[in-house]
Formats: sequence, C-alpha cells, structure tokens
Amino acid sequence: MSIQAQVNLRSRKLGVLIRDARLAARKTIPECASITGVTAGIFRAWEVGRKSPSLPELEVLSYSLNLPLRRFWSKEATSDDEPLSKTMNLPAFVHIRQHLIGALLRQAREQASISLQALSGLSGIPTARLKVYELGDRPISLPELEGLIALLGGQIELLFDQTGPIGLWMVQQKAIQDFLQLSPELQNFVSKPVNRPYLELALKLSGMSTDKLRSVAEDLLDITF
Repeated sequence: MSIQAQVNLRSRKLGVLIRDARLAARKTIPECASITGVTAGIFRAWEVGRKSPSLPELEVLSYSLNLPLRRFWSKEATSDDEPLSKTMNLPAFVHIRQHLIGALLRQAREQASISLQALSGLSGIPTARLKVYELGDRPISLPELEGLIALLGGQIELLFDQTGPIGLWMVQQKAIQDFLQLSPELQNFVSKPVNRPYLELALKLSGMSTDKLRSVAEDLLDITF
C-alpha cells in the first residue's frame, strides 16, 4: 500500500474516532471547532476523513473532552465521561505545539541524515510543504506526521506533549489507567492512607543500588535471627 493510500485510510479511521469522541462528550461540531481553533467546516471534514487534524489539535481536543489521547488509536468507542472544563488558551497552545513539532520533525530528519528532497521523494509530500511544516507555519495532519516519523525511524509517542498542561494531564490519565490495572487487593491497599508509609518505603527502596539493598536485607536477617 502506498504512503498516500495509508494516509487516506488513517484519515477515515481517525474521522470515525473523532466523531465518536465528540458524540460521547455531547458536543456540537461548532463547539469542538472552537475548542481546536478551526472552522466548523474543517472540523466536519475531519470527521468524514477528508482532512485530518494536526497532533497539537488532536491533543487539545483530547484534553478538552477529558479523553486519553491513546483513544484515537483505539478500535473501541469512547466512554460517556463528562468533558473536562478548565480555563486555557487552547488555540495559542496549538500554535506553540505546532512550531515545536515542526522543529522536532526537522531534528529527526537531520539525525537520520535525510535531506528535504529525499524525504519528499519517500513521502510524496512536496519539498516546499515539508519546509513549511518544519518551520511550524502550517499544521501537519496526524496521518502525514505519522508517515513522516515512521520514514525517519521515529515513534509518534515521542512527539506527544510532555511538559505542558496537557502533557501533565496525560501523565495523570496514564497513572489512573495503571492504577486500574492493579488487582482489587492492591488498589484497596494503595488507596488507604494508613498504608502510605509502606508505599513511601517501597519508593525509597526502589531508588537504592543493589549493594545497598543487599546490606539492608542482611541487617534485617541479623535482627530476625
């Protein structure tokens, strides 16, 4: 399958997931368009797969709908959770992230020792458009970004927001998901304040070297025997 065929297929799948997320959050197309800083026509084009959002735009949408970003790589319908409501200049965030992703794309290309012309040949994207992408002057649709990063030997996860408010929110969401993966017994143990000293002790032990852990174990044996 050609790169363009893969982009088209991914765009359609992504559109279905975006529409599902919007409906689960009980949001209208104009509301979601306003959140991501695009027109209602563009957002509608996302949902039918004619166009696709950039990664920053998808991050903002995910954040606003209180939906894990990973859901847009899922085959399942979204939950009916209430959307997150926080005050944040989301269009400005999209603008900043767009420029950062462009810089990261250029960095990945240079590390792979691939010229713009060579990447254009591999991806089928005109050299002039790739240059604009790297400057952050134009949003990169998510399917195109995924294709470019794959060609450069990278992973899309490395471009996710890491330190901004949405990045911190995603870390919290992952922590919640990890907690829910624990057995009911462990969840019950972790959630009780009385057990916090044991958790703090485990945290300290996890940071010790092997030799230090061995010394602690030997001291315990001396005490108990």
